Amino acid sequence: MTRNKHLAYPASTRDVRCRNYLSLQRIVANEGAEGVAELVGSHERQAFFNGASKHCMLKPGGWLILDFGLEINGGIRLTTAPCEGRPIQVRVRFGESVSETCGQPSNDHAIHDWLYPIAGLGMTEIGNTGFRFVRIDLPQNAEKALPVISIQAVATYRDLEYVGSFKCSDERLNQIWQTAAYTTHLNMQDYIYDGIKRDRLVWMGDLHLEIKIILSLFDDSKIIPDSLDFLRDRTPLPSFMNDISAYSCWWVVAQHDWYWHRGDLTYLRQQKEYLLALLTQLSGYIGTDGAEQLPGMRFLDWPSQANPAATHAGLHALMFSTMHCGERLCHDLNEPSAAEICRRARLRLRQHCPDVAGYKQAAAMLTVSGLADAVQINRDVLSVNPLEGLSTFLGYYTLQARALAGDHAGALEVMRRYWGAMLDFGATTFWEDFDLRWTENAFRIDELPVPGKKDIHADFGNYCYKGLRHSLCHGWAGGPAAWMLEHLAGITILEPGAKRMRITPNLADLHWLEASFPTPYGPIKVIAAKNKKI
Repeated sequence: MTRNKHLAYPASTRDVRCRNYLSLQRIVANEGAEGVAELVGSHERQAFFNGASKHCMLKPGGWLILDFGLEINGGIRLTTAPCEGRPIQVRVRFGESVSETCGQPSNDHAIHDWLYPIAGLGMTEIGNTGFRFVRIDLPQNAEKALPVISIQAVATYRDLEYVGSFKCSDERLNQIWQTAAYTTHLNMQDYIYDGIKRDRLVWMGDLHLEIKIILSLFDDSKIIPDSLDFLRDRTPLPSFMNDISAYSCWWVVAQHDWYWHRGDLTYLRQQKEYLLALLTQLSGYIGTDGAEQLPGMRFLDWPSQANPAATHAGLHALMFSTMHCGERLCHDLNEPSAAEICRRARLRLRQHCPDVAGYKQAAAMLTVSGLADAVQINRDVLSVNPLEGLSTFLGYYTLQARALAGDHAGALEVMRRYWGAMLDFGATTFWEDFDLRWTENAFRIDELPVPGKKDIHADFGNYCYKGLRHSLCHGWAGGPAAWMLEHLAGITILEPGAKRMRITPNLADLHWLEASFPTPYGPIKVIAAKNKKI
């Protein structure tokens, strides 16, 4: 959001997002409606006084299930023909799956299921949430039918040019990259959200990985410091961001990633007072045995919540990475005393070698932090039942750890089968969490419920994302977009501000790839092929 200098509203704040009207792609199902074909593809968004014009007539007791073709942030605009008398009340249900529109969607964080009055000869906008599907019901006791000229989605998003790109000889991977990029882009609203349906909040754990993805996609990334500052300004020390100690660690890592890519020393200096105090505070959460002792809510990711040993191992690796990033930042801030605090903290943390308890994400984080041997971890943990126990959030680090072990082919196989399975079940964005076991005897999210089959949305989930509360568009799930540029195109930043880069493509089982990556000096383009012209 920016200050608006328009003379009519001098004290207003201008929304940097744009609005697009999307036409309806498909009627999934309907009952008690005539002329439904008139709604598909309609671009009409203005009512007109002509009772003889073509429109859909929704009768009392009738209903429509609409499909706009892909996940959207926003709502719908319903345009009606003349209709005498009082407004007609309809029930509107937004869904990320068809089954969500047929059930009782949660109204947490945004309204997904409510009754709305619709006037004849008018335009009514409804909703502000994440959805692909909408169900509209006219109650059986309605006094009259509802004449509908058009129903369009109103998509709200940041209109940004994609500078980062990835394309290769495997169309499956191309689709995964595009879906991963779109997932995170869709969560770039006024700030960086975790999910556009739920929670629609700035969660630092989600944010750190979304930052990696955004930096690999766009030149215009001001939303990153805006979101980081939002959390800093609302978290006075010694409090933790979002009341989770690990999330304050992720803030330090995210500051490092932003500075490493953009080289904005002026911005980094603005963080100095808070950053140095936070690093000193975090360095005090290390036991005499060198083990991390982060207080409060101990959260690594959802699948690890029931595994204290795995949570500890992952948090220990996170603390080590935090102190490594902090030491680098303190050196560039010319704060040798603070850098020394971080260095000594890292030495103490090295004394402890936690058991990962067979948990892939914890093992991967230990590998990425430099505390564990990549080849051994890949052999003993990551390659054992490689598609079990994954998480869409820290799955990025699982892929990264396999690449560090030289197992790019294994990482690609996981990506094709794990993220790819969501695509096979109708996903146009990647989900808050996912388990391949959910796909057994399940129907797709773009299908009506099938008797005798599992509902992959309503029947699964855990912790805070049970059933229909589960978010099917979560920014942290877009990790493959950043990973492919980093480990397949082989683009690595070696100095702050991307002043020095290393390009080492790894095609694994691909025949060719083309990629681009944004830097402050313009995009880097990579083309690689195996003995073949592109």
